[in-house]
Order: sequence, then C-alpha cells, then structure tokens
Amino acid sequence: HRQNDDTHPMASTSVGRHVACLGAAAASRGSTIRPLAAASAAASSSHASTAPPSRARAHHRVPSSASRPRTLTVVAGKKGFAELLGNLTAPKEEHDFQGRPRITKGKLSAKQHVPESIGRPPYAARGFLPEMNETSQVQDTPEAIAAMRAAGLLAAQVLDFAETIIKPGITTDYIDRQVHKMTIDNGAYPSPLNYGGFPKSVCTSVNECICHGIPDTTELREGDIINVDVTVFLNGYHGDTSRTIYVGAVSEEVQRLVEATDRCLNAAIAICGPGVAVRKIGATIHALADEAGFGVVEKFVGHGVGQTFHSGPTVRHHRNNDPGVLVVGQTFTIEPMLTIGQTRDRMWRDGWTAVTADGKWTAQAEHTLLITETGVDILTASPMRAKAKAAAAAVAAAAAATVTPSTTAAI
Repeated sequence: HRQNDDTHPMASTSVGRHVACLGAAAASRGSTIRPLAAASAAASSSHASTAPPSRARAHHRVPSSASRPRTLTVVAGKKGFAELLGNLTAPKEEHDFQGRPRITKGKLSAKQHVPESIGRPPYAARGFLPEMNETSQVQDTPEAIAAMRAAGLLAAQVLDFAETIIKPGITTDYIDRQVHKMTIDNGAYPSPLNYGGFPKSVCTSVNECICHGIPDTTELREGDIINVDVTVFLNGYHGDTSRTIYVGAVSEEVQRLVEATDRCLNAAIAICGPGVAVRKIGATIHALADEAGFGVVEKFVGHGVGQTFHSGPTVRHHRNNDPGVLVVGQTFTIEPMLTIGQTRDRMWRDGWTAVTADGKWTAQAEHTLLITETGVDILTASPMRAKAKAAAAAVAAAAAATVTPSTTAAI
C-alpha cells in the first residue's frame, strides 16, 4: 500500500508518495530489570533496556519484567519507604502489551529465486522504487478485466494457503518460503520481491507491526496475530490482498480488534460503486472504528492497482475531504489498519517496518476491488472462506429441516 507522508527514506516529499505493502515481523525482545545500586546509582530506578539487538544476533525472547525478580538495596537517607515500595509494585513497562515484549528484528535469509521463464514487473531486476503515477488504473477491455480477475484469484488462493500453515512455532521466514513457492509454481512473480529493494516475497506483520513486516527468523507464539500481505504479478497484472490471522487462541480484546478491522473493510466495500466519492470510504471506516473504540492509522493508505503495483487514487481510511469519485473499470485497494492504542508509528532502521509507537497491537485487512456498472466486485475474495461460509449455511439449513411438526406447532 501507499504511505501518506514523506517520512519513508525512499519517498519524495509530496503527500501520497508510496511505499510497497511490505514489512517486518521481527523477534521479540523483553525488559531487563537492573538492580537498585547501593551507592553511586542510588537515585536510579530500574528500567527497561531499549537498545535494539545487533543484526547478526540470533533471535531470542527475554521474559518480561513481570517474571523477573527485582533486587532491592536499601540506602539510608537516599530513598523513602514509599519510593522503594513503588519500585517493587511498579506496573509492567509501557511496552509490555498482552504479556509480550515488543517485537525485534530477526535474521534474514537470502532472497528467493524466480525462474527466468516467469514474467517480471519493471522494478524486479534492479530493485528501484517506481515513480508514483497519481492517475487511476481503469480496466476498459474484457481482456484486462479477465487478467485482473486471474491475478486477484491467485493472490486470494495464496493467502488462503498461508493461513492454513500458520501455527505457533513456525517462523515468518517459513511463511515467505511457502508463499514464494506457491506463487512461482503458478507462473507468477511475488510482487513485493525487490520492490524498492524489499528483500522478501510477502509481508508478515506481527502484533504491533502496522505493516511492511520483513519475514525473518521470528517465531510465532500462541496468542500472536499476524497480517500476511500477498501480492502476485500474473500475466502483467498485480493482485493484492491481506488479512490478519490468529496464531492459536487470542485474547478477547485482540479478537475484537481483528473482527472490527474486517467489518470496517467490508462496510467500506459495500458503499463502493460508480460515482461514489472516494472520501466516503474513509468516513465509513472511521465511523465504525470509533464505534468499536479503536484508532485508525492515517499514514498508510489504499491505492490503485493493475499493471502498476501502486498508483492513484489515494484511498484514505480516515475522515478526509479528498476529491474524486469511483468510475467503472477502476481497480484499487482498500486496506484499513486499526489499533488498540495510539495510531502514531515508529519506523525501523530497515526503512520498511512500521510499528505502533506505544507497542499496542494493530490489525489490517485488504482486498483488490473492481468497480462495475452495478457496484463493486471483490477480486481477491477468499475461496476458502466462501467454502466455509457455504458449508455453515448448509448445516444451518439441514438443522432447520429436521424440526419436527410438533416442534413447529409448539413454536
């Protein structure tokens, strides 16, 4: 997706300069509690170490401060009893959310190979960031629309497959390898690979990572959430989709976040059609997010998609006064990002990974859409979820059919 300001190191200073829908899911780091010093450092309270680990350091997890004993040294005349007691009963560090320390960067593996026989987008060989074209992409021939449908379907199928392999203990690098293999096995190029130098074939954004997560040695844990963002380039067209997936059982608060994000996307899609103001998308999402009590990230936006990975229009997910209306044949994405806490982000040194500044978790959902004469088609609709929905409806219908006459009469 596109970035809504000029903070990305590869972006221009104009509003709307884009970055790829890419990101970093990194290894978790925890809090290191230092003992209270007996003399020279008596005025210092225990605190969390925030220095990032070296790139070369192996991924590991450090227990949170809640599970570490604190060492107390009483220094007469230096600290009062209330202050010492406060050190013992202090809450968890600010960055410790859902009982987890913040994510950190793991080790990167080598880029995946793409067979020469597979068609590539223009940036694939040299890894440049394409110039932004604010013109919308409109598919005005049956062949172009068919190609977009094929690319969207493959992206949806790859994402469905990725969801089936996600479980505690696997690494985000493993997800990347599997997504890459399925993509090239189907004759497509993984669009994120080498886009502006991005090193991987998919985005994997864990917990507080808003977007742009780079797959690495980070291991998923029970209770995590992960957004998997898949884009494929098939026969000259990109299909782009993502969803946030549970890693095992998650907390009620996190489940509400993910469900609210899905509702926001679905509601925004439902209002789309010829002549609809683009700004209505953001108003719809923002109203539902407010109702659910979650924040809406403003920095990253939806975009046009087709033969070019990113183009106009800029699709903001918050209330705005942008001009422009949707037109028949237009293909674009909607991809809201909701947060439990603040919406402000912090960019990692890799230039891609955007995480919430307060460390609280975030969710995203995305579809590629086509405006039709009568409304809108979801080009990246999930076959797996459609099948599950149909099966559930069949079960419900069968259950209703088994109601006996006497029961019916009683009702």
